[in-house]
Amino acid sequence: MAIEIKVPTVGESISEVTLVKWLKADGAWADRDEVIAELESEKATFEINAEQAGAVKHIAKEGDTLAIGDLVCNIDTSVERPAELAEAPKAEPVAEKAIAPKEQTHSAADVKATPVAAAIIADKKIDSKKITPSGSNGKIVKQDVLEALSNPGRKPGAEMFSRSDRPEKMSNLRKTVSRRLVEAKNTTAMLTTFNEVDMGAIMDIRKKFKDKFKEQHQVNLGFMSFFTKACCYALQEFPAVNAYIDGESIIYHDYCDVSIAVSAPKGLVVPVIRNAESLSMAEIEQAVVDLATKAKNNKLTVEEMTGGTFTITNGGIFGSMMSTPIINIPQSAILGMHNIVERPMAVNGQVVIRPMMYLALSYDHRIIDGRESVGFLVRVKQLLENPALMLFGKDPVSALLEV
Repeated sequence: MAIEIKVPTVGESISEVTLVKWLKADGAWADRDEVIAELESEKATFEINAEQAGAVKHIAKEGDTLAIGDLVCNIDTSVERPAELAEAPKAEPVAEKAIAPKEQTHSAADVKATPVAAAIIADKKIDSKKITPSGSNGKIVKQDVLEALSNPGRKPGAEMFSRSDRPEKMSNLRKTVSRRLVEAKNTTAMLTTFNEVDMGAIMDIRKKFKDKFKEQHQVNLGFMSFFTKACCYALQEFPAVNAYIDGESIIYHDYCDVSIAVSAPKGLVVPVIRNAESLSMAEIEQAVVDLATKAKNNKLTVEEMTGGTFTITNGGIFGSMMSTPIINIPQSAILGMHNIVERPMAVNGQVVIRPMMYLALSYDHRIIDGRESVGFLVRVKQLLENPALMLFGKDPVSALLEV
């Protein structure tokens, strides 16, 4: 009996997907609920599973664009489970190994690689020793594996003066990112305002409490929780920054669903931290870790990437000193963080070296006036330079005296 596996419904606005990769070869056996293929929509990557155990018969090819409900493959349940899957293969005689030793390969668990790179290594049965790592701490990244597959036997960079061109089909995710960026530029009156923040106070807090914070909450104390918390206070003081235009109406939000820009293997994604204004520092940090991990493993759902009211992007992790981030429509504003650089600053008439960061707020001038945009950014600066203000949203003494 053949069971049809079709493209599932993945979201109201999504009408087609791309078959990115077969995880089961044509004719290969798949157990029930085992992942057999990877699909990509314009918003996320997701997997399809075998509904019954059997042999997989490919219908669609890798790279094909499929509509919702299209047939992806059949599973023949009448095929018997292969014997080699039920029992371990017999060991080779010692004499045979001595005459013709087999080349050693490494399983994904033995490879020091990113999750995506490890998955490709396991799927293609590549010897990891033949891959030149370029990631931090000698880690193999996806591009290293693709380089090894495209140029077996040649070290990356050996062909210094090649003029070859390599066409590659644009993914649905990249198409969507491209379309939305152009749409944001063409449909909003976008403007950017800048400021700078002394990160000394936050860096001192992290240095003093990072070990205790990690022990208490099992998550690292990063910069993102401080910025998210500061933005939530500022967004509630300047509600236009947390709103968007819908036709001839302005939709205001009494909550802060903060989108966090994350660089994923297939492009930029912006998963959302829901009700960030109600979360503790530890809860924000845990949410950032969970969403970033899902993004890097292409496990984000459509629901996790839609509905944000404001976006924070951190170009500083790549070394950016200053930039003008593009609004994540339909939102009306986005805050850009940058790298921390020690610079000479005038403090109480003295020149001192301080760890400084440039901040950039891009906003839609149709809904946010200059007073609100500058006021918002100044408020974020005040909260970051005086983290104690984030306990009540204002000076503790003022809160005590109710003034």
